[in-house]
Amino acid sequence: MDDRNPRDGALPSPADKRAAGADAPLGVSGRIAGFFQQARITPLLALVALLLGVFAVLVTPREEEPQIDVTMANVFVGWPGASVADVEAKLATPAEQVLSRMPGVEHVMSVSRPGVAVLTVQFKVGVARSEALVRLHDAVSSNADWLPQGLGVLPPVIKPKGIDDVPIVSLTLHSADPATGAFALEQIAHSIETDLKRVPGTRDVWTIGGPGRAVVVELDPERLAGAGLAVGDLRRALQSASAGAPAGELVTGNRAIAIEAGPFLRDADDVADLVVAARDGRPVHLRDVAEVRDGPLPATRMVWYGRRDASAVTAAGAQPTLPAANPRADGSPGENATAQEVPAITIAITKKPGENAIDVADAVIARADALRNTVIPAGVELSVTRNYGATANDKAVKLIQKLMFATASVVALVFIALGRREAAIVGAAVVLTLTVTLFASWAWGFTLNRVSLFALIFSIGILVDDAIVVVENIHRHQALHPGRTLAQIIPGAVDEVGGPTILATLTVIAALLPMAFVSGLMGPYMGPIPINASMGMLLSLAVAFVVTPWLSGKWMKTHGGGSQALAGDAAGPAEAAPSDGLHATPTGLAARLDPFFRRLFAPFLDVRSGSRNRRLLGLGIAGLVGLSVALPVLGLVQLKMLPFDNKSEFQIVVDMPAGTPVEQTAAVLRELGAHLATVPEVTDWQSYAGTAAPINFNGLVRQYYLRASAEMGDIQVNLTDKHHRKLQSHAIATRERPALQAIGARFGANVKLVEVPPGPPVLAPIVAEITGPDADGRRAVAKQVRAVFERTDGVVDVDDSSFAAAPRRLVNIDRAKASLAGVPQAEVVATLRAGLAGEDAAWLHDASRTPVAAVLRLPAERQGDLDSLLQLPLRNARGGLVPLRELVTVSSTEREQPAIHKDLLPVVFVTGDMAGKLDSPLYGMFGMRADIARIVTPGGGTLVEHFIRPPADAWRDYAIKWDGEWQITYDTFRDMGAAYAVGLVLIYLLVVAQFGSYLVPLIIMAPIPLTLVGVMPGHALLGSQFTATSMIGMIALAGIIVRNSILLVDFIQLERAAGVPFERAVVNAAATRAQPIVLTGLAAMLGAFFILDDPIFNGLAIALIFGILVSTLLTLVVIPLLYFSAFARGEKS
Repeated sequence: MDDRNPRDGALPSPADKRAAGADAPLGVSGRIAGFFQQARITPLLALVALLLGVFAVLVTPREEEPQIDVTMANVFVGWPGASVADVEAKLATPAEQVLSRMPGVEHVMSVSRPGVAVLTVQFKVGVARSEALVRLHDAVSSNADWLPQGLGVLPPVIKPKGIDDVPIVSLTLHSADPATGAFALEQIAHSIETDLKRVPGTRDVWTIGGPGRAVVVELDPERLAGAGLAVGDLRRALQSASAGAPAGELVTGNRAIAIEAGPFLRDADDVADLVVAARDGRPVHLRDVAEVRDGPLPATRMVWYGRRDASAVTAAGAQPTLPAANPRADGSPGENATAQEVPAITIAITKKPGENAIDVADAVIARADALRNTVIPAGVELSVTRNYGATANDKAVKLIQKLMFATASVVALVFIALGRREAAIVGAAVVLTLTVTLFASWAWGFTLNRVSLFALIFSIGILVDDAIVVVENIHRHQALHPGRTLAQIIPGAVDEVGGPTILATLTVIAALLPMAFVSGLMGPYMGPIPINASMGMLLSLAVAFVVTPWLSGKWMKTHGGGSQALAGDAAGPAEAAPSDGLHATPTGLAARLDPFFRRLFAPFLDVRSGSRNRRLLGLGIAGLVGLSVALPVLGLVQLKMLPFDNKSEFQIVVDMPAGTPVEQTAAVLRELGAHLATVPEVTDWQSYAGTAAPINFNGLVRQYYLRASAEMGDIQVNLTDKHHRKLQSHAIATRERPALQAIGARFGANVKLVEVPPGPPVLAPIVAEITGPDADGRRAVAKQVRAVFERTDGVVDVDDSSFAAAPRRLVNIDRAKASLAGVPQAEVVATLRAGLAGEDAAWLHDASRTPVAAVLRLPAERQGDLDSLLQLPLRNARGGLVPLRELVTVSSTEREQPAIHKDLLPVVFVTGDMAGKLDSPLYGMFGMRADIARIVTPGGGTLVEHFIRPPADAWRDYAIKWDGEWQITYDTFRDMGAAYAVGLVLIYLLVVAQFGSYLVPLIIMAPIPLTLVGVMPGHALLGSQFTATSMIGMIALAGIIVRNSILLVDFIQLERAAGVPFERAVVNAAATRAQPIVLTGLAAMLGAFFILDDPIFNGLAIALIFGILVSTLLTLVVIPLLYFSAFARGEKS
C-alpha cells in the first residue's frame, strides 16, 4: 500500500497543517511561546537558571582529566624458598581460577617469581571500588584453604589501587649541604607527614626514598666464634628482651595496682647492653661480639633531585623557572648550563574521592610552606615537583575563557546577521543554556575537567541553533507582517519552526547520546561529551521556547518602530505576504539570494536536461566521497587513537640487567641526569633508583608502583611551562630519546621515554602477547619478535618481559651432615638470611614516628664476601658451634625466569612504541606483520596472528595476540561505529514519525556521507591525524546536518501546501532557509574554532569546521534537488 499522496509524496505533515492559515490552531511550541512570552514567572525562571549555573561553577570539583572509576588490586602470596615452577603451579594458577570467576572482572594477571606470586585483578570500568574490593576479599578469604596449612604459604596480602591512589602533589626535600644526606631528609619528611595529613581532603601521605632507620647489629663471625656464640643466640636474646605484657593486677590496701612486665628495648644503648651469654662468671654484652649502631640501613633505594643551575631554586608553590643558560642553536647548552644533583626525599600526597584537586593542592603547598624554618630546617629546600591542582586550574581557566570567547563570537555573528537586539537575545539564551547545563553536569556527577569543558565549547555551536532559528524566524515574520504586534507574531513564528526545531534537536541527541555507551576506559573518559551535549540540547530547546519569546517581546522592535535588523531585511507593505505567512515571492535577504539560487538550480530543474544534470551531479558528489574515503588508505590521513598532549612532564624508565646492584643503577641515572642538564626545556628532575617514582594514571595501569628492584630506576622530568617554550613535550621527548638511549646502551640499560598518554593508558602502545605450549619456546619466539620490533623503522622503546641471564648461587644444605650435627635446616636458612638480607630480630619502643627494628646482618663491606657468610657459626644440639661452611655446598646457576599469565594463559610480552613521522602505533604494528609471518616457531610452524581475542587453544601452536593501543582503538571505534549506526537508525525513526513517510527521511539523511568530503580533506590539509575525537565530530555532524535538511524539506512542504509550484518551492526553500542554516553552521564552526589549538581535541574541531563548511554548502543544493527528483514524477502525474 502506497502512503504517499500525489502532491508531496508523504502523509499530511505538520507543515500541511501549519500552512492552512493564520487561524489554524497552534502546536505545542506555539502554545508554550504564547504562554511564557507574557508570563511573570519567565524572568524568574531565567534568574534561577543563572543562579544554578553560578552555584555549579563554585561547587563543582576541578580536575585536569576525568576521574575514571577503574579499580585494580594486587594480591601478594608469599611462599619462602619455593621455585618459580612451584609458585606457578601451586599458587598462581589456582588463584587465577578463583579470582577470574568473580563478576565484573576484566583481566587477571599473575607473575610468579621465586618465593612469591603477584596477582593483579583489573575490574571492568564502572565497577564501584567498594563493591569490587568486597568481592575480592570474599573470593580470597573463602578459598584460603586451597593449600595445606603446613606447606609454608603465607597469608595473602591485598593491596587495592585506583585513580585516587595517584598523587596530585609531590614535594621534594633536598639540600646542597653535604652534612644533610638522605637519612636526615627522611627523618624530616616523616616529621611533616602528619602535618600534611591534617589538610582537609588529603587521603594518603607517604615518603619515597631514604635508607630507613634501624639499630644495626653488625655480625662479626670471628668475635662470635671467640665468644662461643651463634647467630641464633643473638636472635633469641633480642626476641626475649622484647617480651613484655600486662601481668595482671595486685590488690592491696583496697586498691588494684596494674602490674606490667618489661621493659622493652628503647634505644641502641639498650640493645648494646643486652647480655647474650656469660663467660667465666662474667656477662657477655652484645657490644662485645658485634658492632651496634643506630642509623641508616645500607642503601637499597636512592632518590636525588637535579636541576640545570644551582640558582634555579624552586619555592613551595612556585613553578620552576628555566635558568638563563643561553642554549646554542643546536640545542646544546651554553656556558651557564650546569647540573646540580643532591640527595632528596619525595613526599607524595593523594586526595579523597570527589574533592577539588585545586583546593587540596593549594592547601597542602601552603601547609608545607608554613613549616619552613621550623620543622623543615633552614638549610633544606622544598620543591613542588608535581602540582596537578595547578595544571587543573590552568586548564579550567583557559577553557572557561575559550567558552566565553566562543559565546561572544556567536553573539557577534548574530549581531552582524540580524542586529544588536537579536544578538542580545541569542546571547542571553546561550548564557542561560550554559549555566543550567553546568548545573545539570554537576548533578550528573561530572567534574570540571578538560573533557567536560570541551564538551560545552564544542556544544556552543549547536546549543545556539534553537535560539537562532527562533529569533531569525520572528525577525522574518516581522518583515512579512509589519502591521502586527510582537505579541501576535511570536507564537505563530515559533510554531512555524517549532516542529522542525524539536525534531532537529532530537536528531542531534540521537546522534550523540549512543556514544555514552562506549565500553572500556574510553567510555567514561569521553562520556561528558555526549551526555553534556545532549542535556545542553534539551535545555537549549526549553530556553528557546520559554525565555527567547519573552526576551523577543521585550527587546525586539517592529520595523515600523525602528528596526535594528540587517539593512534591507525590512519589508514594506507592498512586499507583505499573505496573512498565512507563506509566499511565493521571497522577501528581504531571501529576495537577494533568490536570483542566485534560480541560476544555480536552473540546469537541474530544466525539463529536457535536468534529469541528466542531476545524475551527473550525483556521480560527481559520489566521486568526491570516494576520494575522501581513499585518503586514509593512501596514507594522506593517519589514523590514531589520540594524539599526544602538550604536557610539562615526561618519565624516563630505566631497566638494568637482572642482578645489577642499586649503586650501578644510580650511576646510570646520574649519567642520564647529566644529559638532561643540557636540554634547554628541562627545569628539574627527580631520579629514583631501587624504588618507584610517584605514579600518574599511566603508571597506575602499567603498575609502575611495583618497580622496586635494585636494577630498576625512574627519572621524573619536569619541563618549562608550555607557554614559555616553542616545542611540545612530545617533540622534546622524540628529540632527546636517541641521546638518552645511547647513554643507556653504554651501560647495558634499556631506557624508555614514557609520555603521559592523552587518554586511557595501556601496557605499551604496541604489545605482542606470545602464547604457546612451552615456556622456553615462548621465550625463543619472543626473542625473534623482539628482533622484528627492533629493525622496524619508527619502532622504539623495545622491551620484553623475560630477564637476561643473571648468575645465581645455590647454597645447598647437606641434610645428612646437618642432622648428624644436630642443626635444624630452618636454623641454617635463618642464619643465611640474617647474614645477607638482614633479619629484624626485635623492635624498639621509642618515640619515633616509624617502627625501628634491631637488625642482624653482616657489615656492608663484607656483604659481597661469601667466605664471611660461611664463617657464621650455628649452635648444634650438643651446645657446640658449627660453622656454616661445614653444612653446605655452593653451586652456580642462573636466576629463574618469571612466569607470567594473563587471563589464565602463560604469555611473554614484547612491547614497543612508535616515534617519528608515523607516530601512530597502528602503522608500526601492521608494518611488521610481513616479518612476523616469516618467523619459524620451535615446532617448525608459523606464528599465528590474533587481533581481537587470544587463541582458543594456546597449547597447540605458538601464537601472537596484538594488544596495546590497537586493542583500545579497535574497541573504541567498534563501539563508536555501533553508536553511529544506532544514531542513524534513531534519526530515521524520528524523521519517519515527523513526516509520515519512509522515503523523505532517506532524503533528509542523504547529506550525512557528504561530511566525509569535508572531514578527510580537512585532516589532510592541516596534516592532522584522524583520531577518536575526529570520530566524535563525525557522529555529531550527522545530527547537525540532518537539522539543516529538516528545515529545507519542511519549508518545501510548507510552500507546496500553500500552492506554490514545485520548482519555485525548491528555489524558495534554499533562498529562505539559507540564512538560518548558514548562521547555525557558522556558529558551530566558531565554537569548534576555539578548540582547534588543543592537541587532543584538534580532530574534533577539524571534523566540525570542515565537515560543516562543505556539507552545509552541498546540503543547500543537494536536498532541494534530491527532494525534487524523488517526487517530480508524482507531481507531473
